[in-house]
Amino acid sequence: MNIGIVGSGAFGTALAVSLAQNGPVWLWSRSPGQATDMQGNRENRLRLPGVALPDAITVTSDFDLAGGQDVVLLAVPMQQLRGVLHAHAGTLAGRVLVACCKGMELDTGLGPVGVIARVLPTARAALLTGPSFAADIARGLPTALTLACADETLGKSLQQSLNTPNIRVYRSTDTIGAELGGALKNVIAIACGAVIGAGLGASARAALMTRGYAEMQRMALASGARAETLAGLSGFGDLALTCTSDQSRNYRLGFAIGRGDSFDPAITVEGAATARAVADKAAAMELDMPITRSVVGLLDRTLTLTEAMAQLLARPLKEE
Repeated sequence: MNIGIVGSGAFGTALAVSLAQNGPVWLWSRSPGQATDMQGNRENRLRLPGVALPDAITVTSDFDLAGGQDVVLLAVPMQQLRGVLHAHAGTLAGRVLVACCKGMELDTGLGPVGVIARVLPTARAALLTGPSFAADIARGLPTALTLACADETLGKSLQQSLNTPNIRVYRSTDTIGAELGGALKNVIAIACGAVIGAGLGASARAALMTRGYAEMQRMALASGARAETLAGLSGFGDLALTCTSDQSRNYRLGFAIGRGDSFDPAITVEGAATARAVADKAAAMELDMPITRSVVGLLDRTLTLTEAMAQLLARPLKEE
């Protein structure tokens, strides 16, 4: 299968570098200037400096070139996904689209597969998710990801096409669980960053991760996901990564909140919008998700960290 990647940010570029080990890759940038710079200098100097682009990668600002391939990976921020699909519906309709973003749409509460199905019902949608930092993938360091696709036959084909020497791809048909695992872990990562930033210690972070995982399961199971999906790479695996590393933008945002520092608003932090979408969805589903509510309070500055911790610790005692 010929591969096209929509989005030349750090993650899209890293995926291109890894997939170029298998064959030609077309990488789309919305900026003609950036596309020309990357194609000429063989480096994404803006988003992934120091990583050489293999010759198998063609960087282009011609959407039809990248978006017209057999398999199209959508490596754009979650809150921009719908706009990209609408803008290029003529090219993408009916194609195999693999979302590579994590989160929940603020206005609808949909995950990436749900958004694709809503905007382009003729497309064949899948999701690639799991513990993955762009810098690690681009350097050839190993990881394992989940390829979630409701169509098992298509999923098996994509698994073969997207597996690379440094990315081992596991397959699942549980798109709901994979979507929610990737979205909800970002919210918990913000909370864990705040705990460490405030100097509350590693023990508090471990406790918060564990209870955060319980919240992830609560919403996922109520939404029809399978428990084993949340226990896998797209849930627990990604949670462990993003809650413990300052490579995670969600963790860094939380850390800044915990320290009382400012955070660059130009940096895309998927968990911020997702936290608000999750809180709204939890309220509609009548699910108790206190950590998520606390994160929203911290983001909206209606709660201080001291108040948020006091509320969590004062909750009624219960069985685990």
